[in-house]
Amino acid sequence: MTAHEHSGEPGVGTDPAQGTDRAGYDAVVLAGGAARRLGGTDKPGVRVGGRALLDRVLAACGGARSTVVVAAPRPTARPVTWAREDPPGGGPLAALDAGLRHTTAEHVVVLSADLPFLRDATVGRLLSALRESGTDGVLLTDPDGRDQPLVAAYRAPRLREELARLADRYGALAGLPLRRLTAELNLTRVSDPVASFDCDTWDDIATARARIREHGHVLDEWISAVKDELGIDLDVDTRGLLDLARDAAHGVARPAAPLTTFLVGYAAAQAGGGPEAVAEAARKAAALAVRWEEESAPGDRPPAAAPQAPQGDVAPDATPDTRPDAG
Repeated sequence: MTAHEHSGEPGVGTDPAQGTDRAGYDAVVLAGGAARRLGGTDKPGVRVGGRALLDRVLAACGGARSTVVVAAPRPTARPVTWAREDPPGGGPLAALDAGLRHTTAEHVVVLSADLPFLRDATVGRLLSALRESGTDGVLLTDPDGRDQPLVAAYRAPRLREELARLADRYGALAGLPLRRLTAELNLTRVSDPVASFDCDTWDDIATARARIREHGHVLDEWISAVKDELGIDLDVDTRGLLDLARDAAHGVARPAAPLTTFLVGYAAAQAGGGPEAVAEAARKAAALAVRWEEESAPGDRPPAAAPQAPQGDVAPDATPDTRPDAG
């Protein structure tokens, strides 16, 4: 039965951030595939927009109570728990089973490590649909309508139950395809051709790299990359800061734009950080930029003293006449 809805350093740790799902959820990221169509390249480490594919996926599930990555440990931008399927390379079902053993939440988001356009909003959408649907899981479909079971949210008890049955039936999970699991689950499908895009080939990588540099995406991609690089978890009012930079550049001087935005960030940090601190510092700087520009506007200068009208036949610039025959 199916339903359809349209639209760190390597080591052990957890990400305590909450937010996408108020009830809390865990995430399992499968990152140990062979990447044969990439010539055996370390696919999770391939960079798109300056960030490893794995780090991009970890950012999308940053609200998880615990994030488990099933793969050999490596440096990551966010803290995670590492797990390994038995045997290593045993396939997605064995990897999923290994990851689930480190989770405790009722809801679990299951992701592959090659989703360059996945966002936390999509993760939230999957979790909301799961809570509302009453089904065993909610997964994305690609533009051709194919299921993407590694971009999905599931009820963890149902996954454990079916994985145990499959292990009993076949003797082991290693080597079994994911469809053996999904065929036993009651699933809801959600169409999302962008978030479901995965990178299986070098052409896919090239497509992803080109898309994020398009005019409509490049700024958000850059801000996200900088936040990850600097370890900043803060919603940035991009429009407000750009307006401030424009006002500073236009009303003061072009170099004032980057220097002002830097000072706004510094002031916000001194005030304790957070969106409110950034907004308040930006508001004050923007108001100053407006006052600065107003002072330099010709129309706001005090009018010069009006010249007095000449009296009699004396020119306005005449000096007293001292000639001998002056009358």
